Amino acid sequence: MKKMSRRQFLKGTFGALAAGALAAGGGYGYARYLEPHMIETTERTIKSSLIPRGFDGFKIVQFSDTHLSDYFTLEDLQTVILTINECTPDLIVFTGDIIDNPDTYQHHQAVIPLLRKLNAPFGKLCIYGNHDHGGYGTAVYKSLMTAGGFTVYRNGYQTVPLADGSEIEIASLDDLMLGNPDYEGILSRLSEKLFSILLVHEPDAALKTTGYPVNLQLSGHTHGGQIQLPFYGPIITPPYGKVYTEGMYQTGNTHIYVNRGLGMTRLPLRFLSKPEITVFTLKSTN
Repeated sequence: MKKMSRRQFLKGTFGALAAGALAAGGGYGYARYLEPHMIETTERTIKSSLIPRGFDGFKIVQFSDTHLSDYFTLEDLQTVILTINECTPDLIVFTGDIIDNPDTYQHHQAVIPLLRKLNAPFGKLCIYGNHDHGGYGTAVYKSLMTAGGFTVYRNGYQTVPLADGSEIEIASLDDLMLGNPDYEGILSRLSEKLFSILLVHEPDAALKTTGYPVNLQLSGHTHGGQIQLPFYGPIITPPYGKVYTEGMYQTGNTHIYVNRGLGMTRLPLRFLSKPEITVFTLKSTN
């Protein structure tokens, strides 16, 4: 029998205590019916001398982990889309996990016209999460997101040019859990002279990207744990989301942002981990 580590034991113990506290304290109703709809719009300014002056004020909106289901519905997605468009993004990125269970979800076609309503002059990009590959959903995800107006990447690279000739670059990696991320093949294309953004579903990919010139990594996957304890943080986070769990981190010259996502998986609960849309405004320091 595999021995349980002290950390695993404590996580399990705190999980049981948290569930008991939610039930005993009447917090279940809040975690089930209120907080999952309390979407926060987080604003972050990203400063760098590598950001060209033409990109000063350029706005990128990230959303992630909608996990469409009976608990995060098409109506919830409609609210998210309205909120994103109100942010007037220049570029929109989705960092994976559109549907919780792609093989049983019944409303794929209804998602498409909603995604088409998202507007950004420099386009809409998306990557794969583990749920997008799961349930034989790989081709379904690509078809759905493409029909919704997104450019779908597994391992991809592109530049975003302006009319004045300046540009930034965007790389993407396939999902770490169920995909085949090509670290060397993609990240070796990045230039130390250009501001670069990496899109990858699982945040702990950053543990393997040191040495590559990544300036900003955008990830999701963890949901901020979905359930947190005061003064403790997330009770548990998924594989490849153990080190970087939510919010902004910095390692070397790389900023890593972990979006808490919008939907839920396994348990239809959020507690001290509100759903999130993130707005990044680029700022040139030249």
